[in-house]
Amino acid sequence: MITFERDAYDAVVGYAEEGVPEEVCGVLAGNHDAERSTVEVVRPTENVADRPRTRYEIDPTELLATVERVEADGLSVVGFYHSHPTGGPNPSETDVARATWDGYSYVICALDGAPFVGSWRWNGSEGRFERETVALR
Repeated sequence: MITFERDAYDAVVGYAEEGVPEEVCGVLAGNHDAERSTVEVVRPTENVADRPRTRYEIDPTELLATVERVEADGLSVVGFYHSHPTGGPNPSETDVARATWDGYSYVICALDGAPFVGSWRWNGSEGRFERETVALR
């Protein structure tokens, strides 16, 4: 289960809407464990993908700096988010192929219709995403 503080949830949706027609991405920060996570802060990052309308990629140097900033703030990385401006809320084949943080959440904000925020935990040992419940606090 992943729980969003209301401001963090609104930030994910807001960044996704502002980024249209391209995908946006970033890091989710808060409290993380094997069963539950709470997102308190959203840290947007630049999408450096070669096709940002249909892919996302976080520059490794920016990712490291963002993770260090999250930890300096006394928080943990909960996972990552990106948007699907025209597609559905499920992870794409590319999302599956590029997932690397085992046990962390990958949140997708789909904008095809009303904004929908879904979340999946990466199960690296099985090479697949497991859908998780999204809650607001």
